[in-house]
Amino acid sequence: MPRLLFVFALALLAINAPAQAQQKAGASGHYLFAWTGDAASKGNDFLAVIDADPASPSYGHLVTTVTTDQQTMYAHHTEYTMPASGMLFANDHDAGRTFIFDVRDPLHPKVATSFTDMDGYMHPHSFVRLPNGHVLGTFQHAHHDMHIGDEHMGTSGALVEIDDTGKVIRSSSNADPAFRDSLLSPYGLVVLPELDRIVTTNSSMHDDDILRGVTYQVWRLSDLKLLKTEYLDTGDNHYGQISPEEPRLGPDGAVYIQTLGCGIERITAIKSDAPKSQLVYTFPGNWCGVPTIVGHYLVQSVPAIQSIVVIDIADGAKPIEVSRLKVSDTFKPHWTSWDAKTQRLVVTGREPRLFLLKLDTAAGAITMDETFHDTDGKPGFNFEDRAWPHGWKGTGKPHGVVFSR
Repeated sequence: MPRLLFVFALALLAINAPAQAQQKAGASGHYLFAWTGDAASKGNDFLAVIDADPASPSYGHLVTTVTTDQQTMYAHHTEYTMPASGMLFANDHDAGRTFIFDVRDPLHPKVATSFTDMDGYMHPHSFVRLPNGHVLGTFQHAHHDMHIGDEHMGTSGALVEIDDTGKVIRSSSNADPAFRDSLLSPYGLVVLPELDRIVTTNSSMHDDDILRGVTYQVWRLSDLKLLKTEYLDTGDNHYGQISPEEPRLGPDGAVYIQTLGCGIERITAIKSDAPKSQLVYTFPGNWCGVPTIVGHYLVQSVPAIQSIVVIDIADGAKPIEVSRLKVSDTFKPHWTSWDAKTQRLVVTGREPRLFLLKLDTAAGAITMDETFHDTDGKPGFNFEDRAWPHGWKGTGKPHGVVFSR
């Protein structure tokens, strides 16, 4: 190589080295991925990447965005935790469309693919990873009313197993001849590999059908065979069982189900022929959202009191409240998700703002992370009326949010 060309090459390396080092350092940081729609439903759904590294000088600031070609209808659920593959599922529920994002390079996320109906089922709601790395999704509806022979099976949906390319692996209807008059719209799920079981809930995304959701179902994981459909325990207040949504595995091996009626149902004897449901706790109001279990604490969003409430489920049959945090006088919390790496909890609600909270895993005390803030200096990240990196200006409405690994 001629000397002049060699010197020029060295100079280029010197110029690019700091940028490359910064990119490498940034990519190895810690992030939040917030699935976001246009609050006015005129723009498109997008994924916002936010700095979630408490040691970073830009903690709480926007990193980048990646937009989709889907005009916002209802940007809804993502997966609850970041999968090992880095391929993140996120759906616009009302559009009946799910996107798979490649976020392995968080500084340059991209849409890998998307899908709509699968195997005769539509409107997926929740996604949970299986031990084999595939996603198991709850699909709320079948294309046509189910029949077995000449028998009409009523409202039903399915579980569908999907790989990271959006390919269907298998599916199984949740129609049950013994519950043909019940609303069987799969909503949430928890996978229990040690028991070879899955527990799902039935709750409708249509307001007119909310009161009809009062059942849960138990499946065999290995072949997706529906084993049992059961009613939830009514309890003394007669509304805490209504519209069961998010099941979570507790530290005692029981499954705890949050309901839209702000109840907590505890499901035991899951492997037996007679699983049992007990309404063990109710929070104030209704419209309670996505819960998180950390150790022996269950963290619940309670919009009626603008608060996050922590209950101790060490004695699962008799939970007790240990702390609560009122986010603001107007914020109605909904989504929660835990990050073991930073010991932070992310919260979104109906308002265009996202917060990080700290949870004392020894005492159960919950507090606002005041150091997590956007450029406005106020706690939380602001989605309101801003210019976004993908070229759109407007107010974003976040829903599902997940931490990087």
